Amino acid sequence: MTEPDDLLAIGDRVVGLARPGEQVEAIVVRGVDTEIKVYGGEVESLSSAQSQGVGIRVIVDGRQGFSYAGTFDEQVLAEAIAEARDNAAFGTYDEYQALAEPDGVPTADIDVFREGVRTFPTSEKVELALELERAVRAADPRISGIESAEYVDSISEGAIVSTTGIRNAGRETSAYVATYAMAEERGETQTGFGFSVGREPADLDVTKAAAEAADRATRLLGAAKPATERLTVVLDPWVTAQFLGVLGYTLSGESVLKGRSLFADRIGDEVAAACITLIDDPTNPEAFTATDVDGEGLACRRNVLIEGGVLRMFVHNAYTARRMGTTSTGSAVRGSYKMTPGVGTQAVTLQPGTRSQAELLAAVGEGILIQDVAGLHSGVNPVSGDFSTGAEGLRFRGGELADPVREFTIASTLQRMLLDVVDVGNDLQWLPMSAAGVSLVIRDVTISGT
Repeated sequence: MTEPDDLLAIGDRVVGLARPGEQVEAIVVRGVDTEIKVYGGEVESLSSAQSQGVGIRVIVDGRQGFSYAGTFDEQVLAEAIAEARDNAAFGTYDEYQALAEPDGVPTADIDVFREGVRTFPTSEKVELALELERAVRAADPRISGIESAEYVDSISEGAIVSTTGIRNAGRETSAYVATYAMAEERGETQTGFGFSVGREPADLDVTKAAAEAADRATRLLGAAKPATERLTVVLDPWVTAQFLGVLGYTLSGESVLKGRSLFADRIGDEVAAACITLIDDPTNPEAFTATDVDGEGLACRRNVLIEGGVLRMFVHNAYTARRMGTTSTGSAVRGSYKMTPGVGTQAVTLQPGTRSQAELLAAVGEGILIQDVAGLHSGVNPVSGDFSTGAEGLRFRGGELADPVREFTIASTLQRMLLDVVDVGNDLQWLPMSAAGVSLVIRDVTISGT
Protein backbone atom coordinates (compact mmCIF):
# COMPACT_ATOMS: atom_id res chain seq x y z
CA MET A 1 0.00 0.00 0.00
CA THR A 2 1.50 3.34 -1.07
CA GLU A 3 1.04 6.84 0.29
CA PRO A 4 -2.24 8.71 -0.39
CA ASP A 5 -0.53 10.78 -3.13
CA ASP A 6 -1.64 8.19 -5.68
CA LEU A 7 -5.22 8.60 -4.45
CA LEU A 8 -4.95 12.34 -5.01
CA ALA A 9 -3.77 11.66 -8.55
CA ILE A 10 -6.86 9.51 -9.19
CA GLY A 11 -9.06 12.29 -7.85
CA ASP A 12 -7.28 14.79 -10.11
CA ARG A 13 -8.01 12.63 -13.16
CA VAL A 14 -11.71 12.34 -12.32
CA VAL A 15 -12.11 16.04 -11.65
CA GLY A 16 -10.22 16.76 -14.88
CA LEU A 17 -13.17 15.25 -16.75
CA ALA A 18 -15.49 18.05 -15.59
CA ARG A 19 -17.34 19.96 -18.30
CA PRO A 20 -17.85 23.74 -18.32
CA GLY A 21 -20.50 24.74 -15.77
CA GLU A 22 -20.12 21.56 -13.73
CA GLN A 23 -18.94 21.14 -10.18
CA VAL A 24 -17.28 17.75 -9.75
CA GLU A 25 -16.03 16.09 -6.57
CA ALA A 26 -14.20 12.78 -6.25
CA ILE A 27 -13.65 10.94 -2.97
CA VAL A 28 -11.09 8.16 -3.37
CA VAL A 29 -10.63 5.63 -0.57
CA ARG A 30 -8.70 2.46 0.16
CA GLY A 31 -8.57 0.36 3.28
CA VAL A 32 -7.89 -2.95 4.98
CA ASP A 33 -9.95 -4.26 7.89
CA THR A 34 -8.96 -7.26 9.99
CA GLU A 35 -11.21 -9.05 12.45
CA ILE A 36 -10.25 -12.09 14.51
CA LYS A 37 -12.65 -13.93 16.83
CA VAL A 38 -11.60 -16.77 19.10
CA TYR A 39 -13.56 -19.25 21.17
CA GLY A 40 -12.39 -22.03 23.47
CA GLY A 41 -8.74 -21.44 22.68
CA GLU A 42 -9.28 -21.75 18.93
CA VAL A 43 -9.74 -19.28 16.10
CA GLU A 44 -13.47 -19.09 15.39
CA SER A 45 -13.13 -16.69 12.44
CA LEU A 46 -10.47 -14.58 10.76
CA SER A 47 -11.17 -12.07 8.03
CA SER A 48 -9.00 -9.51 6.31
CA ALA A 49 -10.97 -7.48 3.81
CA GLN A 50 -9.48 -5.00 1.37
CA SER A 51 -11.68 -2.32 -0.14
CA GLN A 52 -11.26 0.57 -2.52
CA GLY A 53 -13.50 2.83 -4.52
CA VAL A 54 -14.37 6.25 -5.82
CA GLY A 55 -17.52 8.28 -5.16
CA ILE A 56 -18.31 11.05 -7.66
CA ARG A 57 -20.64 13.99 -7.27
CA VAL A 58 -21.63 16.21 -10.19
CA ILE A 59 -23.62 19.41 -9.53
CA VAL A 60 -25.03 21.48 -12.36
CA ASP A 61 -27.35 24.45 -11.82
CA GLY A 62 -28.43 23.31 -8.35
CA ARG A 63 -29.02 19.68 -9.35
CA GLN A 64 -26.88 16.91 -7.89
CA GLY A 65 -26.00 13.55 -9.36
CA PHE A 66 -23.97 10.83 -7.69
CA SER A 67 -22.31 7.60 -8.74
CA TYR A 68 -19.54 5.36 -7.48
CA ALA A 69 -17.18 2.64 -8.65
CA GLY A 70 -15.40 -0.08 -6.68
CA THR A 71 -12.28 0.13 -8.82
CA PHE A 72 -9.66 2.65 -9.92
CA ASP A 73 -9.85 1.55 -13.56
CA GLU A 74 -9.86 4.68 -15.74
CA GLN A 75 -12.53 3.42 -18.13
CA VAL A 76 -14.86 2.51 -15.28
CA LEU A 77 -14.30 5.92 -13.65
CA ALA A 78 -15.14 7.65 -16.92
CA GLU A 79 -18.38 5.67 -17.02
CA ALA A 80 -19.09 6.56 -13.38
CA ILE A 81 -18.77 10.31 -13.93
CA ALA A 82 -21.00 9.98 -16.99
CA GLU A 83 -23.59 8.23 -14.83
CA ALA A 84 -23.35 10.93 -12.14
CA ARG A 85 -23.81 13.55 -14.87
CA ASP A 86 -26.93 11.77 -16.13
CA ASN A 87 -28.30 11.50 -12.61
CA ALA A 88 -27.81 15.24 -12.11
CA ALA A 89 -29.95 15.92 -15.16
CA PHE A 90 -32.86 14.23 -13.38
CA GLY A 91 -32.10 15.67 -9.95
CA THR A 92 -34.39 18.00 -8.04
CA TYR A 93 -33.38 21.67 -8.14
CA ASP A 94 -32.08 23.04 -4.86
CA GLU A 95 -30.69 26.57 -4.75
CA TYR A 96 -28.36 25.62 -1.88
CA GLN A 97 -26.86 22.60 -3.62
CA ALA A 98 -23.15 23.15 -4.29
CA LEU A 99 -19.79 21.66 -3.35
CA ALA A 100 -17.74 22.79 -0.38
CA GLU A 101 -15.20 25.53 -1.06
CA PRO A 102 -11.86 26.13 0.69
CA ASP A 103 -12.46 28.20 3.84
CA GLY A 104 -8.89 28.99 4.86
CA VAL A 105 -8.94 26.81 7.99
CA PRO A 106 -5.57 25.00 8.14
CA THR A 107 -5.52 21.23 8.35
CA ALA A 108 -4.44 20.02 11.77
CA ASP A 109 -1.17 18.13 11.95
CA ILE A 110 -2.22 15.03 13.88
CA ASP A 111 -0.44 11.71 14.01
CA VAL A 112 -3.06 8.98 13.71
CA PHE A 113 -1.32 6.50 11.42
CA ARG A 114 0.86 3.62 12.62
CA GLU A 115 2.80 1.24 10.39
CA GLY A 116 2.49 -1.29 13.20
CA VAL A 117 -1.02 -2.24 12.10
CA ARG A 118 0.36 -3.27 8.72
CA THR A 119 3.60 -4.92 9.88
CA PHE A 120 2.35 -6.74 13.00
CA PRO A 121 2.12 -10.43 12.01
CA THR A 122 -1.35 -11.92 11.73
CA SER A 123 -0.26 -14.80 13.96
CA GLU A 124 0.51 -12.32 16.73
CA LYS A 125 -2.84 -10.58 16.25
CA VAL A 126 -4.45 -13.99 16.74
CA GLU A 127 -2.35 -14.47 19.87
CA LEU A 128 -3.65 -11.15 21.29
CA ALA A 129 -7.23 -12.42 20.97
CA LEU A 130 -6.29 -15.78 22.52
CA GLU A 131 -4.41 -14.05 25.32
CA LEU A 132 -7.49 -11.93 26.00
CA GLU A 133 -9.68 -15.00 26.31
CA ARG A 134 -7.20 -16.69 28.68
CA ALA A 135 -6.89 -13.56 30.78
CA VAL A 136 -10.65 -13.29 31.21
CA ARG A 137 -10.95 -16.92 32.33
CA ALA A 138 -8.12 -16.44 34.83
CA ALA A 139 -9.46 -13.17 36.22
CA ASP A 140 -12.04 -14.68 38.58
CA PRO A 141 -13.14 -18.25 39.45
CA ARG A 142 -16.75 -17.25 38.87
CA ILE A 143 -16.12 -16.66 35.15
CA SER A 144 -18.03 -19.52 33.53
CA GLY A 145 -17.61 -18.67 29.88
CA ILE A 146 -16.84 -16.05 27.30
CA GLU A 147 -19.41 -14.88 24.78
CA SER A 148 -16.78 -13.28 22.58
CA ALA A 149 -13.12 -12.32 22.46
CA GLU A 150 -11.89 -10.44 19.43
CA TYR A 151 -9.13 -8.37 17.90
CA VAL A 152 -10.01 -5.74 15.27
CA ASP A 153 -7.88 -3.29 13.33
CA SER A 154 -8.29 -0.96 10.38
CA ILE A 155 -6.12 0.96 7.92
CA SER A 156 -7.91 3.74 6.06
CA GLU A 157 -6.57 6.09 3.39
CA GLY A 158 -8.53 8.67 1.46
CA ALA A 159 -8.38 11.71 -0.78
CA ILE A 160 -10.94 14.32 -1.80
CA VAL A 161 -10.51 16.52 -4.87
CA SER A 162 -13.01 18.96 -6.36
CA THR A 163 -13.36 21.62 -9.02
CA THR A 164 -13.90 24.19 -6.25
CA GLY A 165 -10.29 23.88 -5.12
CA ILE A 166 -10.54 21.17 -2.47
CA ARG A 167 -7.53 18.84 -2.59
CA ASN A 168 -6.76 16.93 0.60
CA ALA A 169 -5.61 13.46 1.58
CA GLY A 170 -5.08 11.62 4.84
CA ARG A 171 -4.74 8.25 6.47
CA GLU A 172 -5.38 6.73 9.86
CA THR A 173 -5.20 3.42 11.69
CA SER A 174 -7.06 1.99 14.67
CA ALA A 175 -7.05 -1.20 16.68
CA TYR A 176 -8.90 -2.66 19.63
CA VAL A 177 -9.53 -5.81 21.60
CA ALA A 178 -12.94 -6.46 23.15
CA THR A 179 -14.57 -9.23 25.11
CA TYR A 180 -17.85 -10.21 26.78
CA ALA A 181 -17.44 -12.41 29.86
CA MET A 182 -20.05 -14.56 31.61
CA ALA A 183 -19.98 -15.00 35.37
CA GLU A 184 -22.03 -17.62 37.22
CA GLU A 185 -22.92 -18.13 40.86
CA ARG A 186 -25.73 -20.18 42.41
CA GLY A 187 -27.27 -20.79 39.01
CA GLU A 188 -27.34 -17.11 38.08
CA THR A 189 -25.42 -15.77 35.07
CA GLN A 190 -24.36 -12.20 34.37
CA THR A 191 -22.31 -10.67 31.56
CA GLY A 192 -19.78 -7.88 31.38
CA PHE A 193 -17.61 -6.38 28.68
CA GLY A 194 -14.12 -4.96 28.52
CA PHE A 195 -11.98 -3.41 25.82
CA SER A 196 -8.78 -1.57 25.02
CA VAL A 197 -8.31 0.79 22.08
CA GLY A 198 -5.32 2.27 20.31
CA ARG A 199 -3.70 3.11 16.99
CA GLU A 200 -1.81 -0.18 16.68
CA PRO A 201 -1.52 -3.56 18.43
CA ALA A 202 1.32 -2.35 20.66
CA ASP A 203 -1.08 0.16 22.26
CA LEU A 204 -3.51 -2.49 23.47
CA ASP A 205 -3.76 -3.59 27.09
CA VAL A 206 -5.19 -7.10 27.15
CA THR A 207 -4.93 -7.38 30.93
CA LYS A 208 -6.99 -4.22 31.44
CA ALA A 209 -9.69 -5.36 29.01
CA ALA A 210 -9.96 -8.77 30.66
CA ALA A 211 -10.08 -7.39 34.20
CA GLU A 212 -12.74 -4.88 33.23
CA ALA A 213 -14.97 -7.56 31.65
CA ALA A 214 -14.62 -9.87 34.63
CA ASP A 215 -15.34 -7.10 37.12
CA ARG A 216 -18.42 -5.90 35.26
CA ALA A 217 -19.81 -9.43 35.09
CA THR A 218 -19.06 -10.58 38.64
CA ARG A 219 -20.20 -7.45 40.43
CA LEU A 220 -23.70 -7.86 39.04
CA LEU A 221 -24.13 -11.37 40.48
CA GLY A 222 -27.03 -11.44 42.91
CA ALA A 223 -28.62 -8.37 41.35
CA ALA A 224 -32.24 -7.66 42.30
CA LYS A 225 -34.92 -5.41 40.89
CA PRO A 226 -34.97 -2.11 42.83
CA ALA A 227 -38.03 -0.25 44.07
CA THR A 228 -39.42 2.61 42.02
CA GLU A 229 -38.10 5.93 43.30
CA ARG A 230 -36.40 9.20 42.41
CA LEU A 231 -32.74 9.46 43.30
CA THR A 232 -29.31 10.59 42.17
CA VAL A 233 -27.57 8.42 39.62
CA VAL A 234 -23.96 8.31 38.45
CA LEU A 235 -23.49 7.29 34.83
CA ASP A 236 -20.51 5.08 34.06
CA PRO A 237 -18.33 6.50 31.23
CA TRP A 238 -19.64 3.82 28.85
CA VAL A 239 -23.22 4.96 29.48
CA THR A 240 -22.37 8.67 29.24
CA ALA A 241 -20.75 8.06 25.85
CA GLN A 242 -23.96 6.48 24.55
CA PHE A 243 -26.00 9.48 25.70
CA LEU A 244 -23.50 11.83 24.07
CA GLY A 245 -23.89 9.95 20.81
CA VAL A 246 -27.64 10.62 20.90
CA LEU A 247 -27.08 14.23 21.97
CA GLY A 248 -24.63 14.78 19.12
CA TYR A 249 -27.27 13.69 16.63
CA THR A 250 -29.68 16.36 17.88
CA LEU A 251 -27.00 19.05 17.51
CA SER A 252 -26.44 18.63 13.77
CA GLY A 253 -27.71 21.14 11.23
CA GLU A 254 -29.24 18.27 9.31
CA SER A 255 -31.39 17.25 12.28
CA VAL A 256 -32.48 20.86 12.78
CA LEU A 257 -33.48 21.27 9.13
CA LYS A 258 -35.43 18.01 9.19
CA GLY A 259 -37.30 19.01 12.34
CA ARG A 260 -35.65 16.26 14.37
CA SER A 261 -33.84 18.31 16.98
CA LEU A 262 -35.14 19.41 20.35
CA PHE A 263 -32.58 22.26 20.28
CA ALA A 264 -33.84 24.03 17.15
CA ASP A 265 -33.98 27.84 17.64
CA ARG A 266 -32.21 27.60 21.00
CA ILE A 267 -28.77 29.02 20.17
CA GLY A 268 -27.73 31.22 23.12
CA ASP A 269 -30.11 29.51 25.56
CA GLU A 270 -29.08 27.81 28.77
CA VAL A 271 -29.75 24.16 27.94
CA ALA A 272 -27.58 22.41 30.53
CA ALA A 273 -26.00 22.82 33.94
CA ALA A 274 -23.09 25.24 34.15
CA CYS A 275 -20.63 22.33 34.56
CA ILE A 276 -21.50 21.05 31.07
CA THR A 277 -19.20 21.97 28.18
CA LEU A 278 -19.71 19.71 25.17
CA ILE A 279 -16.99 19.62 22.54
CA ASP A 280 -16.69 17.89 19.18
CA ASP A 281 -13.01 17.69 18.28
CA PRO A 282 -11.89 15.12 15.70
CA THR A 283 -8.45 16.79 15.66
CA ASN A 284 -7.75 15.38 19.13
CA PRO A 285 -5.38 12.46 18.38
CA GLU A 286 -6.60 10.65 21.51
CA ALA A 287 -10.06 10.22 19.97
CA PHE A 288 -10.66 6.79 18.43
CA THR A 289 -12.29 8.50 15.42
CA ALA A 290 -9.72 11.30 15.09
CA THR A 291 -9.19 12.67 11.58
CA ASP A 292 -7.86 15.85 10.04
CA VAL A 293 -10.25 16.21 7.09
CA ASP A 294 -14.04 15.88 6.95
CA GLY A 295 -16.17 14.11 4.35
CA GLU A 296 -16.01 17.07 1.95
CA GLY A 297 -12.28 17.70 2.24
CA LEU A 298 -12.46 20.65 4.63
CA ALA A 299 -10.19 20.79 7.66
CA CYS A 300 -11.74 19.31 10.78
CA ARG A 301 -11.70 21.61 13.78
CA ARG A 302 -12.60 21.88 17.46
CA ASN A 303 -16.24 22.90 17.81
CA VAL A 304 -17.63 23.89 21.22
CA LEU A 305 -21.33 23.01 21.02
CA ILE A 306 -22.40 23.75 24.59
CA GLU A 307 -20.25 26.02 26.77
CA GLY A 308 -20.91 26.40 30.46
CA GLY A 309 -24.42 25.09 29.88
CA VAL A 310 -25.19 27.52 27.02
CA LEU A 311 -25.90 26.23 23.49
CA ARG A 312 -23.37 27.90 21.20
CA MET A 313 -23.68 26.17 17.82
CA PHE A 314 -24.72 23.25 15.65
CA VAL A 315 -22.35 21.26 13.47
CA HIS A 316 -22.67 21.71 9.70
CA ASN A 317 -21.49 20.48 6.35
CA ALA A 318 -21.44 22.84 3.37
CA TYR A 319 -25.09 22.24 2.44
CA THR A 320 -26.69 22.66 5.87
CA ALA A 321 -24.50 25.72 6.50
CA ARG A 322 -25.83 27.41 3.34
CA ARG A 323 -29.41 26.53 4.23
CA MET A 324 -28.99 28.04 7.70
CA GLY A 325 -26.97 31.07 6.66
CA THR A 326 -23.71 30.11 8.32
CA THR A 327 -20.45 28.34 7.47
CA SER A 328 -19.37 24.71 7.53
CA THR A 329 -17.88 23.49 10.78
CA GLY A 330 -15.85 20.81 9.01
CA SER A 331 -18.41 18.22 10.10
CA ALA A 332 -19.34 16.46 6.87
CA VAL A 333 -19.49 12.69 7.42
CA ARG A 334 -19.82 9.75 5.03
CA GLY A 335 -20.62 6.14 5.80
CA SER A 336 -18.49 5.16 2.80
CA TYR A 337 -17.46 6.32 -0.66
CA LYS A 338 -20.81 4.93 -1.84
CA MET A 339 -22.67 7.75 -0.08
CA THR A 340 -23.01 11.50 -0.39
CA PRO A 341 -21.90 13.50 2.66
CA GLY A 342 -24.19 13.96 5.63
CA VAL A 343 -23.39 15.92 8.77
CA GLY A 344 -22.67 14.86 12.32
CA THR A 345 -20.42 15.00 15.35
CA GLN A 346 -17.21 13.02 14.90
CA ALA A 347 -15.47 12.90 18.30
CA VAL A 348 -17.75 14.34 20.95
CA THR A 349 -16.89 14.61 24.64
CA LEU A 350 -17.64 16.52 27.80
CA GLN A 351 -14.94 18.70 29.31
CA PRO A 352 -13.77 16.61 32.28
CA GLY A 353 -14.14 17.70 35.87
CA THR A 354 -11.66 17.27 38.71
CA ARG A 355 -12.84 14.23 40.68
CA SER A 356 -12.57 10.50 40.11
CA GLN A 357 -15.61 8.23 40.05
CA ALA A 358 -14.84 7.06 43.59
CA GLU A 359 -14.69 10.67 44.78
CA LEU A 360 -18.00 11.43 43.03
CA LEU A 361 -19.68 8.48 44.76
CA ALA A 362 -18.29 9.60 48.11
CA ALA A 363 -19.60 13.14 47.56
CA VAL A 364 -23.08 11.97 46.57
CA GLY A 365 -23.33 9.40 49.36
CA GLU A 366 -26.32 7.38 48.16
CA GLY A 367 -27.71 6.51 44.75
CA ILE A 368 -27.17 4.11 41.85
CA LEU A 369 -24.17 3.74 39.57
CA ILE A 370 -25.62 3.00 36.13
CA GLN A 371 -23.25 0.47 34.56
CA ASP A 372 -25.13 -0.26 31.35
CA VAL A 373 -28.29 0.65 29.45
CA ALA A 374 -30.24 -1.21 26.79
CA GLY A 375 -31.96 0.14 23.70
CA LEU A 376 -31.02 3.75 24.32
CA HIS A 377 -30.91 4.88 20.68
CA SER A 378 -34.37 3.48 19.98
CA GLY A 379 -35.67 4.72 23.34
CA VAL A 380 -34.94 8.43 22.79
CA ASN A 381 -37.28 10.79 20.96
CA PRO A 382 -34.95 13.38 19.34
CA VAL A 383 -37.78 15.88 18.92
CA SER A 384 -39.28 15.86 22.42
CA GLY A 385 -36.17 14.63 24.21
CA ASP A 386 -38.15 11.99 26.08
CA PHE A 387 -36.31 8.76 26.79
CA SER A 388 -36.91 5.53 28.62
CA THR A 389 -34.28 2.80 28.72
CA GLY A 390 -33.58 -0.39 30.60
CA ALA A 391 -30.61 -0.26 32.95
CA GLU A 392 -28.45 -2.18 35.41
CA GLY A 393 -25.83 -1.17 37.91
CA LEU A 394 -24.97 -1.00 41.60
CA ARG A 395 -26.37 0.87 44.53
CA PHE A 396 -23.94 2.87 46.57
CA ARG A 397 -24.37 3.83 50.22
CA GLY A 398 -22.11 5.97 52.30
CA GLY A 399 -20.17 6.61 49.13
CA GLU A 400 -19.30 2.90 48.72
CA LEU A 401 -20.57 0.43 46.12
CA ALA A 402 -23.11 -1.95 47.60
CA ASP A 403 -25.68 -4.38 46.18
CA PRO A 404 -26.20 -4.83 42.42
CA VAL A 405 -29.53 -3.96 40.78
CA ARG A 406 -31.01 -4.82 37.37
CA GLU A 407 -34.21 -4.95 35.34
CA PHE A 408 -35.19 -1.38 36.04
CA THR A 409 -35.94 1.56 33.78
CA ILE A 410 -34.63 5.10 33.89
CA ALA A 411 -36.84 7.74 32.32
CA SER A 412 -36.54 11.48 31.86
CA THR A 413 -35.93 13.95 29.06
CA LEU A 414 -32.58 14.97 27.60
CA GLN A 415 -33.39 18.58 28.50
CA ARG A 416 -34.09 17.74 32.15
CA MET A 417 -31.12 15.42 32.41
CA LEU A 418 -28.69 18.06 31.11
CA LEU A 419 -30.01 20.65 33.54
CA ASP A 420 -29.87 18.19 36.45
CA VAL A 421 -26.19 17.29 36.03
CA VAL A 422 -24.43 17.95 39.33
CA ASP A 423 -20.84 17.03 38.53
CA VAL A 424 -18.56 15.66 35.79
CA GLY A 425 -15.77 13.19 36.54
CA ASN A 426 -12.14 13.36 35.50
CA ASP A 427 -12.09 9.76 34.20
CA LEU A 428 -12.24 10.55 30.48
CA GLN A 429 -12.19 7.40 28.35
CA TRP A 430 -12.02 7.28 24.55
CA LEU A 431 -14.10 4.35 23.38
CA PRO A 432 -14.34 2.48 20.06
CA MET A 433 -17.01 4.92 18.87
CA SER A 434 -17.39 8.61 18.00
CA ALA A 435 -17.87 9.71 21.62
CA ALA A 436 -15.78 9.64 24.78
CA GLY A 437 -17.09 8.65 28.18
CA VAL A 438 -16.79 10.26 31.60
CA SER A 439 -18.61 9.68 34.90
CA LEU A 440 -21.62 11.94 35.22
CA VAL A 441 -23.67 12.73 38.33
CA ILE A 442 -27.37 13.48 37.69
CA ARG A 443 -29.85 14.29 40.45
CA ASP A 444 -33.57 13.55 40.68
CA VAL A 445 -33.83 10.72 38.13
CA THR A 446 -36.84 8.41 38.14
CA ILE A 447 -36.08 4.69 38.19
CA SER A 448 -38.94 2.25 37.72
CA GLY A 449 -38.52 -1.16 39.28
CA THR A 450 -40.82 -3.15 41.53
